[in-house]
Amino acid sequence: MKTVNYLLPFLLIVLTSCSSLVLKPADFSWPIESVNEVSKNGNVEIKRYSFNFDARPLFIKETGDSTSYQNQQLRVIRNSKGYYFMVSNNFKNVYVFYVNDGEFKLEKKIEISEKEGIQNPAFNQRPPYIQLVYGPKSEEKLNLSEDGIVKEEEKK
Repeated sequence: MKTVNYLLPFLLIVLTSCSSLVLKPADFSWPIESVNEVSKNGNVEIKRYSFNFDARPLFIKETGDSTSYQNQQLRVIRNSKGYYFMVSNNFKNVYVFYVNDGEFKLEKKIEISEKEGIQNPAFNQRPPYIQLVYGPKSEEKLNLSEDGIVKEEEKK
């Protein structure tokens, strides 16, 4: 009987320590976009959030040109679910990434323009969406999620 009295508290401690800890709700969004120069060796360093990555593969995928990253800016913003949205001037697409084991993995490529690259892109936080503003006078606006473009009727 004494063994049972000692065993029961021990089992309770062991079982509770095995359950995973969940902290929620959590909001991973950034209040504003981060506009970053691409270095001569293709790296983007975002000092405000203390991380960096090689952006060359993104520019090569978008343009097919291995030098297209030079003298460019990459715009990055993070939504409330932790997805990173990336775009640059003359891109036809917005790229959505998630972090997996120390690297960015492409979640979705969102086509914005079929014919030519967009001009003057900028991101805004419009919870629960990321708003993309672009065009010569920033007159075009789209709401984005990690799944793609959110149409007006879907927003409700």
